[in-house]
Amino acid sequence: MNTVMIIGIILLVAGFVLVGIEMVVPGFGVPGITGIICLVAGIFLTADTVEAGIFITVVVIVILGILMTIIMGFLSQKKFRSPIVLDEDLKAGAPINSSDLDYLLKKEGTATTDLKPAGKGNFEGIELDIFSEGSYIKKGTPIVISRINQNRLMVREK
Repeated sequence: MNTVMIIGIILLVAGFVLVGIEMVVPGFGVPGITGIICLVAGIFLTADTVEAGIFITVVVIVILGILMTIIMGFLSQKKFRSPIVLDEDLKAGAPINSSDLDYLLKKEGTATTDLKPAGKGNFEGIELDIFSEGSYIKKGTPIVISRINQNRLMVREK
């Protein structure tokens, strides 16, 4: 083995390591791009003929598939979790009923956006999503919550 082939083998190994890191770390970043460059350079440096290059390329692809299977197997186990995978289930609270919002009826506030018919309003320092009862209401207009329709706060001008 000559020096060029040894460098090619080192590049192949480095490429596999870098692509393996890329499979664990989210995104397509420096390890993935560098790993691909190392793999391609390693293939060119170790192959003497076109046939050998094709054979090495197929072997590299097979090894990458095996590497991906192994990494995915480890990440699917409870002990080895990826930092981007949510470990616990999000539990939704009880659905909000219209009756839960009844305390907001007759509250007075100000439209913080134009209501065409949807927008936002400020009620005692709290900004809420609101809907006008059909008419256009300009920003800054005093409003009052008149009714609740399917969990929507319906307002009218004061």
